[in-house]
Amino acid sequence: MMGLMQHWPLTLDRILDHAARCHGAREIVSRDADGVVHRTDYSTTDDRARRLSTALRALGMRSGDRIATLAWNSAAHFEAWYAIMGIGAVCHTLNPRMSVDQLAWIVDHAEDRLIVADHMFLPLVRELQARCPTISIIMVLGDFEADGVETADHLIAAHPPAGDWGDFEEEAACGLCYTSGTTGDPKGVLYSHRSNFLHALTLLQRDMFALGETDAVLPIVPMFHANAWGLVFASPAVGAKLVMPGPLLDGASLHRLIDQERVTFAAAVPTVWQGLLNHLETTGETLPSLNRALIGGAACPEWIIRALEERHGVTVSHAWGMTELSPVGTVWAPTAATQALPLAMRLPLRLKQGRPPLGVELKIEAGEDAGGAGHLKVRGFAAVRAYFRQNQPALDEQGFFDTGDIATIDEYGMMEITDRDKDVIKSGGEWISSIAIENIIAAHSAVACAVVVGTDHPRWGERPLLIVKLKDGEAAESDELLACLEGRIPRWWTPDATVITKQLPLGATGKIDKKGLRERYRNHLTAVTASP
Repeated sequence: MMGLMQHWPLTLDRILDHAARCHGAREIVSRDADGVVHRTDYSTTDDRARRLSTALRALGMRSGDRIATLAWNSAAHFEAWYAIMGIGAVCHTLNPRMSVDQLAWIVDHAEDRLIVADHMFLPLVRELQARCPTISIIMVLGDFEADGVETADHLIAAHPPAGDWGDFEEEAACGLCYTSGTTGDPKGVLYSHRSNFLHALTLLQRDMFALGETDAVLPIVPMFHANAWGLVFASPAVGAKLVMPGPLLDGASLHRLIDQERVTFAAAVPTVWQGLLNHLETTGETLPSLNRALIGGAACPEWIIRALEERHGVTVSHAWGMTELSPVGTVWAPTAATQALPLAMRLPLRLKQGRPPLGVELKIEAGEDAGGAGHLKVRGFAAVRAYFRQNQPALDEQGFFDTGDIATIDEYGMMEITDRDKDVIKSGGEWISSIAIENIIAAHSAVACAVVVGTDHPRWGERPLLIVKLKDGEAAESDELLACLEGRIPRWWTPDATVITKQLPLGATGKIDKKGLRERYRNHLTAVTASP
């Protein structure tokens, strides 16, 4: 027997329509590359997105077509997302930090028909069009005019609003995002309307992001990085003010925007928070409006959490996820059991990545590590089943996806990433957690960033190498840094050497490029041993 409730497909066009209908005057604020702030609202954005949908149909775009975007976080990019998805096409986000060769491979694999881009990326897009035969049309956001391209503002002005949004099933594809390809060719993750819709509702729970209409949300995490962690769907779902930072992500620019727009909730990777905190430390400025900070994308050092909470009164939510999870898998939030613990026992728990919401199931597949760490696997309504254009499923026999992370789950249900499978250091047959060492060293007052990678060793196979970038004007010796580890990790985990560097390479998603560092320093210990 089937239930007798209405058929109301969970398609993403309904989210923006709801925002326009119930929160139409709530602002969407954008800052461009020149620092100029532009203002619109949900009602206007809904109308413009519908008009752009009509224009896309007039250009020959149809349901299932892949339409790429290459743009920073802005209201124009936001409305393009909904315009693409509203006609059943697939919004394929491209990461401008990737090389042109990587982007060409991805565009060719996805068979994108049209690219929507910020005007600053037009030379790159023209090169992609020359290399990728499926791209027939280039559209530039805003009113920027150039030969051989469509202009979004002109198209929006010339077309009526689409009246047939969402005329497809909720299982239809809506978005495509490729992994960074650090261990091989990038893999395409194809989201459905249903998975992203339910994911947005999940994020609104109190123990997740707890957003509401009175919030002003700043997605510093870019829209080309795994759905901007779901904020482009969760924010309009409750009518929260959206503040789009554009490409200006330095500490001073972010602080100015947070203060000016009275931002209450912001999300970014640890390196961005570090830049903001360094600016605040230098200037003595504060964050009076910011209530909550979401930190994900990489393990967060303890000093960042302490600085935000103790100096600035900002509640930190440590989160974990990945492109294949739409992307949020866990968020740190207290439980009744952890709240009853003494303060000294609660603080270490804050470094963990938290617990999953309803709809996300985790399991640890035990490995060789005696400490209970093993491969982290996951399944749920927003977890990948298979990669785009790969016939084989990406799941084990129980339907779990292997995340590639090494993790533990404690007695309180809190999950902690101890390493990436490809980053874990195996010395003498035993695992060493690079993340645990990095978090301790990063708390040193002179350290801006710390990375630990495995290097070749003739006896032990691998040994850890500590690579440190110091804060401007600070000094520290290797012995001083390594002394921070005494009594806090097993003695044999202590790195064999330290490298002080002025710059650490960043990958396409803003995280430290450990793969590049491993390759650069793979023979470092051997070379040091062999030198006279």
